[in-house]
Amino acid sequence: QVQLVESGGGLVQAGGSLRLSCAASGRTFSTYAMGWFRRAPGKEREFVTAISWSGGSTYYADSVKGRFTISRDNAKNTVYLQMNSLKPEDTAVYYCAADKIPLRVVAAAGEYHYWGQGTQVTVSS
Repeated sequence: QVQLVESGGGLVQAGGSLRLSCAASGRTFSTYAMGWFRRAPGKEREFVTAISWSGGSTYYADSVKGRFTISRDNAKNTVYLQMNSLKPEDTAVYYCAADKIPLRVVAAAGEYHYWGQGTQVTVSS
């Protein structure tokens, strides 16, 4: 089992940047693919991006492609989400998630096995 803790959220103006971190417990972090999801007020949870265990494969939602970058440092048991050119519609609680299947990068939330508690990102106009 792995426990996930997100950090780095906050309030930023439109056009600004934030970097989220997700720290994982346990020695098996490198065997998980990782994903980021978000839930905006009044909306369903949506996929943002995912990365394979090695970082060799990534997958982005169209809404964030070219603005957000996912990366990971297996030595630090941490996955990152660099968010640039933020828009008010990026406002949401952001969650990281771990997938036991290390090679795949998938958008379906139901395929992920472990979830963090989330961190709030608010983008003002």
